[in-house]
Amino acid sequence: MKVSINKGVLETILINTQPYLEKKDLSQITSHLLINTNDDELIIKATDFEIGLSYNTKNVKINDHGTATANGKKLLDIIKILKDDEVILETINDNLYIKQNSSKFKLPMFNPNEFPAFPQIEDKPKFDVNSSLFVRSIKKIAPAIDNNNPKFELNGALIDIKDNIINLVSTDTRRLAIVKLENNTGDHFSLIIPKKAISEIQKLFFDEIEIFYDENTLIAKSSNFVFFTKLINGKFPDYQRIIPKEKSYRLLLNRAKIVDAIKQISIISNEMKLTFKSDKIIFESLNEENIEAKTEIDYNTGLDQEIFLATNSRYLLDFLSNIENPEFVLGFNDSSLPFTLEDENFITIVMPIMI
Repeated sequence: MKVSINKGVLETILINTQPYLEKKDLSQITSHLLINTNDDELIIKATDFEIGLSYNTKNVKINDHGTATANGKKLLDIIKILKDDEVILETINDNLYIKQNSSKFKLPMFNPNEFPAFPQIEDKPKFDVNSSLFVRSIKKIAPAIDNNNPKFELNGALIDIKDNIINLVSTDTRRLAIVKLENNTGDHFSLIIPKKAISEIQKLFFDEIEIFYDENTLIAKSSNFVFFTKLINGKFPDYQRIIPKEKSYRLLLNRAKIVDAIKQISIISNEMKLTFKSDKIIFESLNEENIEAKTEIDYNTGLDQEIFLATNSRYLLDFLSNIENPEFVLGFNDSSLPFTLEDENFITIVMPIMI
């Protein structure tokens, strides 16, 4: 193989593939990228078996077709220090040479035939969704995905499709985040996407994409890449049961004022008490140490009696940082019951702190 490619184009591809590489065991083929040519394209693949990315570009001059592998991190380190000019990649005797003007580097290759095969799209069902809307929705629920929960299904986000609706759902057991999207499909199915894949989806899905799936794998395809992730096998909790059916109070609140007050208190403590009076909202820190923070904002809540809730401020800020409207709705029944944060098709249900 011998190809010539612009340094900037190659560097962008290598940066995008880094999260898919095996980082701990450099003796594994998955610490390497697979580099090969196909007609007039250069294709670079990376996978750690759980997720994978195949990136293709036609911004390349192909002198000789072929296949190579190279340690993904070392290759990126080399490309970064080169000048903004053409770079030559050439395979000679089981080594990959990287050349630019008077500079030359050599990286050993693994056997390309040992590189893991990517899942195939053929015969898999697909569903259509607006890619930018999908990314914005995933971003909203991502903070509520759990980490290292023994119940593996909670370490991912649920895509639940039924009755022309797509519900995107996540929970860390203290809160539940849901985005509801309308979708013209009669299919009924659900998938649980791992948290790492959710993170990479937010970086990739800005072009028009097609999404394919089966019970074990989700594949997304655009004009420039093919992405895949293995799915989490398990039964996601019955999230519909957790959503309060009725609310005794529905308060329309100003996003900016609430965020400003919360940030003042969170300097001292993430746990805080909010007291809603008829004409003001009081924010107080909950902290066992002899240190306090308190502020209040004038606000016509319309309440005829005082109510309060105690919560982790991070849950509020995660919701408020992902909405565009200047106002949102807080749904409330009792200080001991879950409350809701609502903005159009996005809702977060939060378990309160008992005080």
